[in-house]
Amino acid sequence: MKAAVSVGKLFKAPRTLSSLVAVPKKQFSTKKSYGNLSDQDRIFTNLYCDGSPWIDGAEKRGDWHRTKDILANGQDWIIDEIKASGLRGRGGAGFPSGLKYSFMPKKSDGRPSYLVINADESEPGTCKDREIMRHDPHKLVEGALVVGFGMRARAAYIFIRGEFWYEAICMEKAIQEAYDKGYLGKNACGSGYDFDVYVHRGAGAYICGEETGLLEALEGKPGQPRLKPPYPANTG
Repeated sequence: MKAAVSVGKLFKAPRTLSSLVAVPKKQFSTKKSYGNLSDQDRIFTNLYCDGSPWIDGAEKRGDWHRTKDILANGQDWIIDEIKASGLRGRGGAGFPSGLKYSFMPKKSDGRPSYLVINADESEPGTCKDREIMRHDPHKLVEGALVVGFGMRARAAYIFIRGEFWYEAICMEKAIQEAYDKGYLGKNACGSGYDFDVYVHRGAGAYICGEETGLLEALEGKPGQPRLKPPYPANTG
């Protein structure tokens, strides 16, 4: 009886992958524009933490540059510019940002208006917002001021999920730096407009990623969705 043939003789593994397929050398693109967007049009420019996330680094990247002049153009101008830009939300729906901001009533019924930023990011596998809060927090804070002014809001609340303790620390530091510079608070950026920004930490409930559930949790209630209509822009 012949000896059994070893597996190695039947299935000889190639020494390198190139013996199976031809692998071309990686070519790095020098392209600096994609569709109608150029490299310099990127909103978030420090997502990989190439520079400092704090106020000095943010100002070098153009954050807080002539913010007072932007606000001086007026609230309707800001919303119209955002609409014309084609800016969309970073969620799955990609809802037009300017259109969403325009839902806020232009005339107050006596109640104050607030901007609420959903930084709960509880959807499994979603890892987009945390990098902004870690590495480009001033872009978010300045954006909150500009959009909040355009929506006639008096303050912004950033709702961060409980597990994001480091992201919350980064946001709180950036907000404090903005207050120290006079960019937030009374007469924000010298504009004559008062605007505050607060960080609110959730408890990690998945349902609080839904806007009305988030608002319920922000008000200290169980994070459970409301029936719609009425919508948050009209009822708060």
